[in-house]
Amino acid sequence: MPRVDWQWRRFAELSPAELYALLAARAAVFVVEQACAFLDLDGLDLFAWHLLGWAGSAQGAALAAYLRLIDPGRKYAEPSLGRVLTTAPFRGQGLGRAAMREGLERAAGLYPGRALRIGAQQRLERFYAEQGFRTDSAPYLEDGIAHVEMLRAP
Repeated sequence: MPRVDWQWRRFAELSPAELYALLAARAAVFVVEQACAFLDLDGLDLFAWHLLGWAGSAQGAALAAYLRLIDPGRKYAEPSLGRVLTTAPFRGQGLGRAAMREGLERAAGLYPGRALRIGAQQRLERFYAEQGFRTDSAPYLEDGIAHVEMLRAP
């Protein structure tokens, strides 16, 4: 796994370059790669912590992984992790799991004793189950992709 510098930011703390990098990564993964036209800018970024994982190279740091931790009461009653991604050049190196560990640790520190709820793509159900989440809904379509809600007990 490459060396990654993890940074947590509230929306107002993101620099223009950080914001551009995370939006570009989200568009590349969720819109282009998954061929899914959807409104990524859903208003929840303002009420979230953003985890940016930067990996260095001779050309400088590149965004390797990202997720957001949404405040409780905004998307679900519980806090929620979402927009979890690893950028194409860094896949297959365990960064998705590393980002999830960072996210779970941050959620436990900010919201001790609270469960976490996610809306997971159904094809990633096993990945999230490995992180302690359990399926909590029947499958449903969101933006043309099968999803399930999953809950992780505190």
